[in-house]
Amino acid sequence: SVSFVVVTDDQEETDRYWDAIVGNGGAESACGWCRDAWGFSWQITPRILIELTTSADREVAARVFAAMMDMTRIDIAALEAAAAG
Repeated sequence: SVSFVVVTDDQEETDRYWDAIVGNGGAESACGWCRDAWGFSWQITPRILIELTTSADREVAARVFAAMMDMTRIDIAALEAAAAG
């Protein structure tokens, strides 16, 4: 199987890609994953998600990862709130 990863810089860009894929016959999945109308999988990943989940502060990384696990579309504000504790 194959999937595509799009790394985004902010919520607006994240939402734009997500809406373009899901809104045109695609489907939401968990943790920033979605599927397009042709069945290809996409992971729409804000850059901050990568930075926070690889933080040297393992408690921050764990809180952010746990928050992500409850999401479909990634919510950057919620990730930042999880990082802050």
